[in-house]
Amino acid sequence: MQVSGAQGPSVTSYAYKASLIGSAHRFELTDAGLSWHIAGRSGLWRYDEISAVRLSFRPVSMQQHRFRADLSHTGGGRVRILSTSWQTAALMAPQDNGFRDFIIELHARMAQAGSRAELTAGLGRKTYAAVLAFLAVLTVAMTGLLIRALIIGEFAGALFIIGFAALFAWQVGGFVRRNQPHSYSFDHVPKALLS
Repeated sequence: MQVSGAQGPSVTSYAYKASLIGSAHRFELTDAGLSWHIAGRSGLWRYDEISAVRLSFRPVSMQQHRFRADLSHTGGGRVRILSTSWQTAALMAPQDNGFRDFIIELHARMAQAGSRAELTAGLGRKTYAAVLAFLAVLTVAMTGLLIRALIIGEFAGALFIIGFAALFAWQVGGFVRRNQPHSYSFDHVPKALLS
């Protein structure tokens, strides 16, 4: 993230590469609004024209620590801002500090412009309920397998199931905890979804 404006208008910028091929997605917070440049398209959204912001935790195989902000415009447009950037075929670099600072500054400017945007965090309520239902079914199935392994004396299998369950809970627990759906306000941006 870069901040400029010692002698002119204040501009805060952020950029990331969403893929190895193609140009970087660039965003600037100017006095006029949010300026964005994505894949040959560009636009300028006034801060009071941003109708919704959704923050979420979205890990991927190449980067387990990745955050996402989805912004919607009153005219129907939508842009996505990610906290990671592709560096090489095997490296996706985190940009947590720049992402966090940019999103906090965006919220501050939206609040200053009198925005009435819907601010939500986490997954959608239906998606989150589906994730919880899937985890409940998986828990019942794993418990059944563990009980069966113990009954037939397959202690190595029982140990494997316990180890797998612990690893799965560690991997998925953070995703479920951070993505619990809720609303927030401009002055209480959820820090768990920024870094």
